[in-house]
Amino acid sequence: MAEVFHRPGPFKQTNKAHKTGRHRSKGAIENVLKGRVSLKAVSHKHKQEQSREQRRNQMNQIRKKKREEARMEKLRLGTENSAPFMICVLPMHQQIDAKSALAIIESCDEGAIIQRTETGATYINLPRFKQRFCFIIPPTGQGNEVVVLDYLKVCDTTLLLTSAAMGENDIFDRWGLRIFNMISAQGIPTPIVALMDLESINPKKRCDMKSTVQKFISRVLPKEKVMQLDSNAEGLNLMRRIGGQKKNTLPNQTNRPHLFCDSVDIENNFNQNEDNITLKVSGFLRGAPLDENSLVHIPGFGDFQMQQISTAPDVFKINKRSDNIQFQIRLADPQKQTSLQRENVPDAMDAEQTWPTEEEIKLAQHETKTTKLIKRVPKGWSKYQAAWIPDDEAVEADDISGKDDSDYDNEECEDKNQENDEFMSCEDQSFEGEIHKPESDKEEYVETGSVSDAAINDEKYDLQMDFHEERETMKKIKEARVDELWPDEIDTPLDVDARDRFQKYRGLESFRTSPWDPKENLPYDYARIYQFKNFDRTKRRVIAEAKEAYGFHHGTYITINIKNVPQAHWRGYTSARNTKGLVIYGLLPHEQQMSVVNVVLKRIPNTDAPIKSKEALIIQCGYRRFVVNPIFSQHTNGDKHKYERYFRPHTTVCATFYAPIQFPPAPVLAFKLNPDSTLALVARGCLLSCNPDRVVLKRIVLSGHPMRINRKSATVRYMFFNKEDVDYFKPVKLRTKCGRLGHIKESLGTHGHMKCIFDGQLRSYDTVFMYLYKRVYPKWTYEECLIRDEAIEDEKME
Repeated sequence: MAEVFHRPGPFKQTNKAHKTGRHRSKGAIENVLKGRVSLKAVSHKHKQEQSREQRRNQMNQIRKKKREEARMEKLRLGTENSAPFMICVLPMHQQIDAKSALAIIESCDEGAIIQRTETGATYINLPRFKQRFCFIIPPTGQGNEVVVLDYLKVCDTTLLLTSAAMGENDIFDRWGLRIFNMISAQGIPTPIVALMDLESINPKKRCDMKSTVQKFISRVLPKEKVMQLDSNAEGLNLMRRIGGQKKNTLPNQTNRPHLFCDSVDIENNFNQNEDNITLKVSGFLRGAPLDENSLVHIPGFGDFQMQQISTAPDVFKINKRSDNIQFQIRLADPQKQTSLQRENVPDAMDAEQTWPTEEEIKLAQHETKTTKLIKRVPKGWSKYQAAWIPDDEAVEADDISGKDDSDYDNEECEDKNQENDEFMSCEDQSFEGEIHKPESDKEEYVETGSVSDAAINDEKYDLQMDFHEERETMKKIKEARVDELWPDEIDTPLDVDARDRFQKYRGLESFRTSPWDPKENLPYDYARIYQFKNFDRTKRRVIAEAKEAYGFHHGTYITINIKNVPQAHWRGYTSARNTKGLVIYGLLPHEQQMSVVNVVLKRIPNTDAPIKSKEALIIQCGYRRFVVNPIFSQHTNGDKHKYERYFRPHTTVCATFYAPIQFPPAPVLAFKLNPDSTLALVARGCLLSCNPDRVVLKRIVLSGHPMRINRKSATVRYMFFNKEDVDYFKPVKLRTKCGRLGHIKESLGTHGHMKCIFDGQLRSYDTVFMYLYKRVYPKWTYEECLIRDEAIEDEKME
């Protein structure tokens, strides 16, 4: 009998295929391939197997290459034909004399050759080790922290001195702890800790004292072992360790040319009538090669051009007979020399740069404004009663407030709307009381704040206190507390329409994914800065070219003629500082041009006062030191970053400000000026980028409360107070404290009530929020920290 096969008919049921998600399952892939193997798997290329001798020979070659690189790195410092080891002797206690430690080191070897320079550097040559060293001692004490930081930027080793005579609880004094926090934030070049005066205590307590010091040092420098420095033998051991230990490489020292000056002279005779002079400095060049057509930076002076660079005889050689260096002099070419121009000069007729300047806008407002009169109205009077006050008693608005009424979008107006009545003090309301309160109320307020009836001792105490600074700090703490409890939440004004007050703000569907054009509505200051198409690629190219640039190389003893140095800076430098040492840096291409700089800052743990955005800070970024008013934003990924009104303790933010371009990596330190003119370190961090396209969005939150709640809708009030505002903000999405999403459907009445649709039923205690954003920019407040002669500056001002 023949086999019969069943064939499906036209009404056969067909089921839907199984969905495995976005991608095919392993079984589906195997069914499609049907045993076929990819071409990559059947490739006939086989890795060549090496024999044992070949592998051994390869490892020997790699080992020899690494040894040769380490040997060449050691020859770059301390040898006969290279720059000497530069050691900064830094006592961590103000009662320790650094010169006594240097005297022990100088007498450690009878064959040592000692030479001193006019800038305070001490050169010690040890023929026994065939090495040479240079010791510098920065001035210590209050007010000299900046000088210590500048000295450490060009050193190879840091010799930290502590004394056993100070006791177990006073290894680092208060000044030592402050300066250690600063230098650790900047970067300590190869630290060595030396313990002095150990032989002055009881022999039975020496071991315990040394172990106590070692425990303290292990907490701040875990890898360092404390050395003793009381005798010549111990000084020789210290010199052996300095010359043989592995050096920490700091990026700023290897990427840029720099030198510490052994001599500083004026090329021409000093003329009192000249405003600019030419400095002639000599020293060992370190780091990358220095080109005569590039620029140099002197901390406290600024950026300058060079007139010429010449080689000088190295008088600090161990064997002076072996000095066969040829004298070279290279004059700067005016055609190839880098310009000192910092800002771009925008073309007023170029594309979108035809808008009026700020001076033209102020002039037009001054010509077209109408005088607005303000009357003093007693407390409790109505508008009808105030209308009977004659106009002769009214005064102009500018005489009282000093501000234009149209300036509703400034920072002070927003901060004023954020304040809550229960957090406001009498000092916050005194400005309004002078305008709206009668004369009697103002006099009564002054009498309540009088301190004439205080005791004599209290008066002496009050003379030493700055109560204005205390009131400002208390106000700032209260505002920061309010912003922490209700972040970005402000009250809708009653006297101004919300669509006018918040006309620069817009809503976003999603803060992460919604687009925001970084070139939209840029301020006029953005026409004055420079920008790279790809900053990271430019940084890699510039640093790679700087290491192989044409010029004088590392270890050469050179003399630089720096032209057009202001006379006021030179006199201020010689009179203000307690040292003659001068540090010079060579600038990389583009580093004299202005741009928008972004740095990452982290608060120091022992600082608790809040720092408000746009508050003046002293920033040390790499080799520069300047005063700016940065804006803070969250340090997050993405193309948009939320603006932070306060830099709170124990947080990390990104600070943005206008400053000259600098290529990372570079350490960043943020200081605040104390009332006694000392610097307080408040934050530390690193340079992130020089990118003007970083979008910083300021957020405000308008809140409303549900009045009637339905299943999918609710009636919300107190967010707006007129119908036109409700219709204007209709497209903006709504969010609630409990996580509901919704939108405005229609307005109800004329007093700002609105019907809103949500994705679920609201709770009676829920709050409705509307998030609005606008882009903020830093202010152009860059001011470099320069040392000037006050007498000359006063004469110019007169």
